[in-house]
Amino acid sequence: MRCGHTLRALDLIPLFSYVFLLGTCRYCGTRISMQYPLVELAAAMLSFGVFTAVQTPLMYAFWFFVWMVILFIVIYDIRHTVIPWSCSLLLIGLSLVSLFLSGMPSFAALLSGPLLALPLLALSFFSRGRWMGWGDGVFQLSLGWFLGLVPALSALALSVWTGAFVGVGLVLVSQLPWKYRSRGFTIQSELPFAPFLALGALLVYFFHVDLFSTYFLLW
Repeated sequence: MRCGHTLRALDLIPLFSYVFLLGTCRYCGTRISMQYPLVELAAAMLSFGVFTAVQTPLMYAFWFFVWMVILFIVIYDIRHTVIPWSCSLLLIGLSLVSLFLSGMPSFAALLSGPLLALPLLALSFFSRGRWMGWGDGVFQLSLGWFLGLVPALSALALSVWTGAFVGVGLVLVSQLPWKYRSRGFTIQSELPFAPFLALGALLVYFFHVDLFSTYFLLW
């Protein structure tokens, strides 16, 4: 970004180029942000996870693309605290496709997205976007359709719990003596929620974490 030099193929090998170049630009020596190798590593791990989770190359391509869109949303929300509507609409389209991949979806599957997005959208509506951005509810709409009603409910619960844990932890750290403080984080500070929604979905999709199936079966 500093020298504007056009990068060559050897400069763009995921992870390896960063290591071989010692984290600097080959042409001007500027330090390269750790964001790039970390995102590349996350993409590689997601690729491996999808490869082990699906059975056919076509399904691998579909779900890998889905998780790359989710990864982009997470990184963008961390950096800008907003989810691009273009990505949200793309993910909605992909989630609707996923509903019909294995035949006609059930009524519960069709309702899973709107039902689980409703609480987040209600927070956005009544707070006029101050408590929660509209993009988080739309993101949850897609995740509900991707995962199904009960798994997506587990994912949403995990998202809320981990988000609350991190938020409270940052507030507590901000109360420490000056040299240990976080960057002025308070209870009113803005914390991106998309990473926590994605984390909940990841735990359910790849690790089959299920908090509610036993409860619903009992009823």
